[in-house]
Amino acid sequence: MQEEYSTIGRHVVLDVWGVDSALLNSKRKLKKQLKLAAKACGATIVAVKAKAFKPQGVTVAVVLSESHLTIHTYPEKGFAGLDCYTCGSTVDPALAMQYLIKVLKPKQYSARLIRRGDGPMKVEPFK
Repeated sequence: MQEEYSTIGRHVVLDVWGVDSALLNSKRKLKKQLKLAAKACGATIVAVKAKAFKPQGVTVAVVLSESHLTIHTYPEKGFAGLDCYTCGSTVDPALAMQYLIKVLKPKQYSARLIRRGDGPMKVEPFK
């Protein structure tokens, strides 16, 4: 008998500004912090891939059993774009993003929670 899975998911999209450029340019630190953020929200890590760009910038992608968590940085602008999408109801992507806001300490951020998989997408403010 095949197990039935829910298509319902939550997707948090986060932009941060005013973040320390050294942190945004550290592949090692960002990789570690995204793994900790995934654990903070109760997700199961399947794989982690990180790439440092020349002359600057880092992308980290954490593949989760429940979906994914990513960051792409622009250290020269103090900016990063992040997103975390999780399927089902047991893992809360908002917890991962709240953890990363504490770590990145942005001067400003903007985020949205998108409810997916149960009809038209619903976009809500994120706090």
